Formats: sequence, C-alpha cells, structure tokens
Amino acid sequence: MIDETDKSSNNQIFLKFLGMLRDKYLKRVQGAGATFQSVILAGVYDIKNLKMKMVLAGTHQLKDGEKRINSPWNIATEFEVDMSFSAPEIATMLNEYEKDHQIGMDIEAVSKEIRAYTSGYPYMVSRLCKIIDEKLEKDWTLTGVQNAVNVLLKDDNTLFDDLGKNLNSNEELYNLIYEIIMCGKQHNYNPIDNTAGIGITFGFLQRAGDLVVMGNKIFEILIANYFLIKEKSTMPQDVSIGIVENGKFNMALCIKKFMQHYYELYSERDQKFLERECRFLFLTYLKPLINGAGFYHIESETRNSMRTDLIIDYGTQQFIVELKLWKGEQKHEKAHEQLIEYLNSKNKSEGYLITFDFRKRKAKKPSAKWVRKGKKKFLDCLAV
Repeated sequence: MIDETDKSSNNQIFLKFLGMLRDKYLKRVQGAGATFQSVILAGVYDIKNLKMKMVLAGTHQLKDGEKRINSPWNIATEFEVDMSFSAPEIATMLNEYEKDHQIGMDIEAVSKEIRAYTSGYPYMVSRLCKIIDEKLEKDWTLTGVQNAVNVLLKDDNTLFDDLGKNLNSNEELYNLIYEIIMCGKQHNYNPIDNTAGIGITFGFLQRAGDLVVMGNKIFEILIANYFLIKEKSTMPQDVSIGIVENGKFNMALCIKKFMQHYYELYSERDQKFLERECRFLFLTYLKPLINGAGFYHIESETRNSMRTDLIIDYGTQQFIVELKLWKGEQKHEKAHEQLIEYLNSKNKSEGYLITFDFRKRKAKKPSAKWVRKGKKKFLDCLAV
C-alpha cells in the first residue's frame, strides 16, 4: 500500500516505478512474469486524472504552465462502492440515538431532510447530527436541521479549507463550478473530462444521468457564498428597511427593491454580461439580507440556461423564486405554467418569477404584478 500517491505525481523516479509495476502486471496476464497479488495506490485524486508538470526522459523539457497527462492505468480496478449514506441508513443511526435519548423525533422526516442537504456525504451527515445534539439543544426537527446547516456553513474545518484551496489552485475547476452555480449552464458528463472528474472525486460535483451537477446543497451554498464575497456589493445601506420585520422576510418587497436597484445601476451595462450574470446580481443583493438567518440553494433538476428555481429558506419561511430570460410572450406564458407545476410539486401556494428583459425599448421600467391561477398565485416581475 502506497499512500499519498498524488503528491508524487511529478517525481520521475516514482513514475518509473509505477511504469515498472504496470509492465509486470501486463506480463503476468500473458503468463510471462509474476508480481504482487495487489498494489493499492492511495490518494485524493483518481490516478487516471493526475496532471503533472515533469521532465521527460531525454532532452525534452515542458514549457512553463504546460501540463502533460499521465494515464496508462488500464490495470486499475474500479471501486464502485457507494460511500454516501442513504436516507434509510441515516434513519438507522437516528433510531439508535432515539433509543438512548427518547427525543420523540420524526425519524423518517429528519433523515430525509439531512439526506436532502448532504446527499449522504458522511462527514456532513455526522457533523449535522453532532451540531444538533451538542449546540442546538437536541432540536431534532426539520427547523433544527436547517439551523444546523447554518451553523455548519460557518464551520472551520479541514474539508472546507481543502475546498477553498482546490478552487483557488485549479482555475478550470473554479470556472466549471462557477458556470454551473452562478450562470446556470448545463455541463454534460464526459468520462475523459479531467476537470469534472476531479470535482467528482472530491465530492464537490456528482454525475446525474448525462449531466454534472453539484455534489450536495451544502457544497453549493458554501461555494456560491464564496463566489459572492469575492465581489463587493453595491447594495444601498437602507435596502433592508421593511424587508425583515419581526423575524419575517418580505420576499415581494425584496424583489421589488432589487428590480429598482438593478434598473438604476445595471440597465446600461453590456447585455452579454448581464445575461450571464443576472443570477449572480440577484444573489449578491439577496445574501446580505438573509445572512445568518437563512440560506438558498438552486434546484439542480431544473437548472438550465433559460430558467432557474431558487429555494430560499429564512427561519420557518420558504420561498420559491424562478429566474429566467425574456424569450417572447409565448415562452413567458409557458414559464407561468412551469412555475405553477413546480409550486404543486413542492406543495406551495405562492411563488415569484423574475424575468430579465434585454429588449431595447425606450421608457422601459421594471414592473411587478400578482397573478392568480386557481389556488396558486405568484408575483410576475420584469427586470429591465
């Protein structure tokens, strides 16, 4: 067993040793030699994704910044065990806890909520449970789980430290995750995509059918916050007046103020920039208002270049906000139907639709009106 293999990826002698092992395994298959029963190479990276800057045998030197992929690992064995915890597995742990403490928790509901935020990431599952038990007075409710998520997002731990280091040291990974979270772009899964492969190996990303999406909601919230704090907010100091009163968040007023803010500061900016960054601008505006008492995440199942569903939790309140680009009256009506359908799926009676309109038209001003369809209603907003 050889540990920290990835840290030796630029060591020529070590690479020659691995090449020798490979040759011996291939010869063993041919009946022409013998070698170890097994060799375990342990490291953070999948060895097929290792990128290295190295001096090759002979006189050829790599130029500064040039990378060469070393991927001769057709002798590797796939490790297909799912290390994440399913909701039933989380429930099993909570059952043991309940036997000891007699809290009276709704085990099924709490386990599903923990799974929803963590996607079963083992450290996060354990950490949330520890926070609820030790810091939140054993509040084993759905609200308790959400409060634990808020605590975890402010946690100082090696997992989050490594996340920051990997984002800062890998520009391609940074840009990929930025496009997924902040720009709403779909990224198709490709087994030879080393950047996505590294993100999946770390657990920051995961494969969902033919797409690459965020690994879990906590990573998504944490990384989105990281992107946002790198940009200075131009939010007026009095913007929060009236939005938060008596512990309640007024989402309709928040959106109306945002559209006025957007109209005053960004209406003359480059259209291509705004089309790419409109979600970023809204989240930059929203984050200081909910900071400490709430958080948001993006529904990956509906993530595409034309519409995005944001789920915003503030205390016991939950808001569904859809963002889209103006693509004509017909598609705007279709967006109404999609939002109603989504509200039904979430068992919510109220939602919010923000459409960013880039049509060139004089005297155009932001607008917002309530639309009621059956038992559902939503605030239909046009940001210009």
